[in-house]
Amino acid sequence: MQGKVAVLGGADFTMAFSALGLDTFPVEAVREQVDQAAREIVDSHYSLVVVAENIAPMAQEAFEPIQRKPSPCVVVVPFLSESSGYAGETLGKALKLATGINILES
Repeated sequence: MQGKVAVLGGADFTMAFSALGLDTFPVEAVREQVDQAAREIVDSHYSLVVVAENIAPMAQEAFEPIQRKPSPCVVVVPFLSESSGYAGETLGKALKLATGINILES
């Protein structure tokens, strides 16, 4: 894959990705801080954005304008706690957009 990768989440979440040399955006779970970092990511034209599940709902508004575009690909991943189901829900929406069906629905 060509392009830059951004990682958005708490410091514990982003630390490992930073060690890999990826661009990280460590934030506290504060809506204004998350929104500002998400908008910076959108404006910087990343190819892939990895978002911690606990942060993703707060970043949703900033990522909405790019959700129907092929790039960047925004991937929500659960981290450190039991999944709230948000990561699976966003993956299902992406699959439906790409294929016309959500294969994760039962």
